[in-house]
Amino acid sequence: MKARDVMNKRVTAATPRAIGRDLAQQLLSGMYSGLPVVDANGAVIGVVTEFDLLTAMREGKDLQTVKAEEIMGQPAVCVEEDDPIEAVIAKMTNHHIIRVPVVRNGKLVGIIARADILSRMIEPEFVTVFGGQET
Repeated sequence: MKARDVMNKRVTAATPRAIGRDLAQQLLSGMYSGLPVVDANGAVIGVVTEFDLLTAMREGKDLQTVKAEEIMGQPAVCVEEDDPIEAVIAKMTNHHIIRVPVVRNGKLVGIIARADILSRMIEPEFVTVFGGQET
């Protein structure tokens, strides 16, 4: 299995000039824990996470004016769409990240969350038992 087999092709990305308030609103929507930051050519240049926003606030930065490029983690940890899923898992666990951008020739083409991998790896023979009855 390859990264492309698991990735979500619908991915929201931020521009380097996106302001902290807008980034926070995206993260608070509940769908994201971090956003890839892409340049004008679609190349991933960083990632902004909830922790980056909290760190910016702790440092006294104003979320009304601070830009993604000022607080993003860089370089971004990314995987290639042809990477085997084992390599994706290794990268995510080694870097302690929840989501990883997927790139083709450096350009963003998708994203993989830990839950995406787990849901693909669950074996159908697992059985859940509630109150002594198989479901």
